[in-house]
Amino acid sequence: MKSNEPRSSSSCAACKFLKRRCTTTCQFAPYFRSDEPKKFANVHKVFGASNVIKILNEVPQDQREDTVNSLVYEAEVRLRDPVYGCIGAIASLQRKMVELQHDLMVTKAHLAYYEAKPSSTTSNCSLLDYDPLNVNIINTPSFFADTSGGFLDSFSQNTFAMDQTGSNNEFGQFPFP
Repeated sequence: MKSNEPRSSSSCAACKFLKRRCTTTCQFAPYFRSDEPKKFANVHKVFGASNVIKILNEVPQDQREDTVNSLVYEAEVRLRDPVYGCIGAIASLQRKMVELQHDLMVTKAHLAYYEAKPSSTTSNCSLLDYDPLNVNIINTPSFFADTSGGFLDSFSQNTFAMDQTGSNNEFGQFPFP
């Protein structure tokens, strides 16, 4: 954003937008070039010019470019989603992460099931013939049935808990996980 080349005689995007003369000491000029008017328009609409100047004055010189990039991003997201803004994007990504963790847990359970399942060439009887997700035990001798609430029960309770915490908060609203 910040250009090292000398400024031309044209005004920066901020001064053009604010309809004022751009001076050599303009605080906006290094960050809002004249060929990017929409960038400053969005930042001005959300934060206001005076607030942007206050923010830039509070930040050390070497961090101002990153600060302007952050303000531009936050303004664009706030204009796209006026209610949640950046928090909506973050919450959406967090929800996606919980869904992927759930998928990973289910895949690991499937893998554990298939690793533990005896192959048909070594044994003629199938000891456990069940779907790891639904835990439907078919043709299983009673001494193999998991009636104690062990691994299979805890697995199904954990997946239910993940579904409950992953999609809704205590108010049942999106996007807060």
